[in-house]
Amino acid sequence: MTDLSPIWLTLQLAGLTTLLLLIVGLPLAWWLSRGRSVFKTIIEALITMPLVLPPSVLGFYLLIAFSPQHGVGKWLSQTFNIQFVFSFQGLVLASFIYSMPFMVGPVKSALQQLPSSLAQASYTLGKTKWQTLFNVLLPNIKPSILTAAVLTFAHTLGEFGVVLMIGGNIPGVTRVASIAVYDSVERMDYASANTYSFILFAITFVMVISVFMFNKYQAKSPLE
Repeated sequence: MTDLSPIWLTLQLAGLTTLLLLIVGLPLAWWLSRGRSVFKTIIEALITMPLVLPPSVLGFYLLIAFSPQHGVGKWLSQTFNIQFVFSFQGLVLASFIYSMPFMVGPVKSALQQLPSSLAQASYTLGKTKWQTLFNVLLPNIKPSILTAAVLTFAHTLGEFGVVLMIGGNIPGVTRVASIAVYDSVERMDYASANTYSFILFAITFVMVISVFMFNKYQAKSPLE
């Protein structure tokens, strides 16, 4: 019988990554959408880099940066006894960085398309910038937020190179479904590889279809 623990671990990783990126990514996307500067351009370029870099490159630099023998990793290990390399925390860190453009990009674009009069009217009524963001702007881009969340979740499900580099292949700890597929194929256990692949395909397909249906419903709904 196929061991389904990699599937559950992958779902936990994808869910936690998506939650963290919703918390961090929404305010970050709003900040990036407000005006232009050299500093913001650099930050946006860094966020976008995972889209064009090979995952193994990002994974390699994360491995070096957070290794207990080097730099930040050594400091975290000695000061707080925290180790990101070959741990579930490391997978979350890698997935957070690798999936960030899938959360920030769609939300930033949607915020830029909103009329500036919405925010100005909110400020006129005495609302703060944060109240305006969470009570006025974000409710008006719910389809984009849902799309970003689903893309982030689905993208995390399929991560391979970056999680392999920083997490390795430890059963029950860092052995996610994509790595389990690779292992199964190497052992010529095509039945297990098919099980893992089909489950990931089914989850992703249902999520994408649900987003399409929700956005289609939202487009047909009368303006409130």
